[in-house]
Amino acid sequence: MSTAETKAVQPRPYALPGVSMHDLLASCAAAHTISTPPRLPDPETVERAERAERAEVRRKAA
Repeated sequence: MSTAETKAVQPRPYALPGVSMHDLLASCAAAHTISTPPRLPDPETVERAERAERAEVRRKAA
């Protein structure tokens, strides 16, 4: 089989009608968001919130 015949046999890529690129990308982004586990809170932020809560409790107690 020659090179010209090999190229003629290979099908050309084509797009299927019915799904827009926007919808396809949006569905991929949604799937990625849903499948990603939630991030752990920043330790510094948690510590700051706990300190503020303790200060609030002390202020109410006084």
